[in-house]
Order: sequence, then C-alpha cells, then structure tokens
Amino acid sequence: MKRLLLTSALILAGQGAFADEIRVLNWQGYGTDLDWAIAAFTEKTGNTVVHEYFTSEQEMLTKLRTNPGAYDVVLINSAYTAQAKDEGLIDAIDTSKIAHFADLDPSLAGNEDLNPGGALYGVPWTWGLTSIAVNTGDFAEMPTSLSVLWDPAWKGRVSIRDDGLEAVQFAAMALGQNINEITDLDAIKAKLTELLPQITTFWSSENDWNQFMSAGEFAVATYWSGSASRSQAKGLPIAFVVPEEGAIGWLDGLSIPASSTHKGAAAAFIDWMVDPEFYVKWDAEGAPVSSNTKALAALPETSFNRKLVEDPATVARVQFMKPVSDEDREAYLKLWQDLKAAQ
Repeated sequence: MKRLLLTSALILAGQGAFADEIRVLNWQGYGTDLDWAIAAFTEKTGNTVVHEYFTSEQEMLTKLRTNPGAYDVVLINSAYTAQAKDEGLIDAIDTSKIAHFADLDPSLAGNEDLNPGGALYGVPWTWGLTSIAVNTGDFAEMPTSLSVLWDPAWKGRVSIRDDGLEAVQFAAMALGQNINEITDLDAIKAKLTELLPQITTFWSSENDWNQFMSAGEFAVATYWSGSASRSQAKGLPIAFVVPEEGAIGWLDGLSIPASSTHKGAAAAFIDWMVDPEFYVKWDAEGAPVSSNTKALAALPETSFNRKLVEDPATVARVQFMKPVSDEDREAYLKLWQDLKAAQ
C-alpha cells in the first residue's frame, strides 16, 4: 500500500512538473480569457493560463518588444503579422503541433498576410467585419448604403470608433475607393469633414457602444460583427448591416512569440482555440467567424455567423484589411487628429 501511495504521489508530482503556465496577450474579453475555456484547457492539459491585455495593435507590438519572454501566445491581426515577423517578435508556426490545422479553411491558412515570406506566422483563428449597426426602433427599413452615416435626419445620433485608420477606410468605401489602395486623400478629408457634425460621441469599446445604444443615443453606428451578435444576445434592438459599398474585413491569427519558453504548451492552447468543441460553445455567446470549417458546419442554422458565411453576396462585398505602411498610417492619423481639433 505504501508503495502504491508513493507511486501515485510520484505520478502526480510528475504531472505537475511537466505542466506549464502560459501567458496570453490579447484584447480583453476576446475568447481566450473565457473562464470555462481556460478551465477546460487546464483540465485537458494540466497547463494554466494567465492573461495580459492590450488596447491597440501598437500597444501589442510595444509589449512584445519590451517584455521578451513574457508571453507565449499573442493575438495579432493579419495586417500586423508581417511587421511582427520582420522585427523578430514571433516564430514560424510548426503546424504539426496543431492537431486541428487540417480542418482550417485553406484560404485562411494560406492567407498571404499570415504567411509573410512563405511561412505561417499566425494560425488563422477568427475573422469578422466592421460595418454598421442600426437601432431597429428607428429604422422601419434597413439602410442599404453607408450614406446613412451622413444623412441629416440622423444628425446627433451617429457614431464611429475614434480610430483614424478606420475613419479613413469608411470614408474611402463611401467614396467608392479601395481601403487598401486609397487614391484621393483630399476627397476623404472632405467626406470626413462632412461626417464629424453628425457624430454625437465616439465609442472606444463594446461596453461603451452597448451603453450608448441602450440609452437611445445611437441610431446608427459603426460596429464589429462579433460584438453585434453579443449585443443582440443581450436583447439590444439592433440589426447589423453590410451596405452596398461593403465592409471592412479583418482576420485575426494566434502567434507564438519568438521569446516564448513554453512553445509546446502554446501550440496546445492554440489548438484548443480552433477546436470545434470550444468554438461552438463560444459562438452561442457571440463569437466572430471561426477559421475551422468543421466548427462552422456544427453551428445551428440560426447562428449569426453561419448565416453570414452562407451568404456569398455579403462576403463578396467585404474588403479585407491589408498591411498599412508607417508613412500612410501617420498621414491618416494626422488627418483625423487635425479634423477633430478643428471642430
């Protein structure tokens, strides 16, 4: 009996010895930090998870630069993956360590922005849209054009996120320009000058957006597709609209920092994040679109995301974000700050 107890103790000690604590860098409240998801991962692997958060892509990059060895998994929008790779902040992914990799949409796994230099540096995780959402109490019929943001009828009840790049991109779409190949910045400046008097306030977070909408301050506002799904689940009377001019598409990948000392556990966590078992439960709580085709197929027909991906006409209108040069980004930010300062 003593030998049996000693053997059991050694086994348990061994399991603890091989378990890792991994640190994840992400937006707060974005899937990876769900209590039930972390608990399930720990139960499956023995590894524990600690989160740290960022509030912008620039902050994310700064944290990676200044805290080597502090993180094991990082969420990176595909438009920033090449920059992180070029700075030596992230490693190429060993896809053999991602058991569900074969189930990922090949068009996403092969996305050129996640594969800078021909190697995968971010496992495609989720994608979604930034478009407009409207208060259904104000709109008997859904708007079909981005021009609704400029409609004088809604002056003082319009909002967009306080983000210079995003503001420029929405103005570009409204003018028929490609968000990744902007050709007339003067026209965009004029368009945004017309928009600013329409705006009641800027929003910066999902919580802000929900509070303003529930108070009736927004009739129409830009929003994220995954957030719209969550807001609807909370009972807010809103509809998410992809207008005829299109929507901004984004693709988020999960990467492993080059300085991570727990790369095996990091790969296991990424694999759990693309597992249909995780995603189907997350979708019911308001997730973006999964990169895993089996996960999408397992969703109920009423799922917001399943209906989105099964509408090819909507998907065809999406303009997915590409990397933006530092020079262009600075020009867009300056334009936006100057316009706000002039109000």
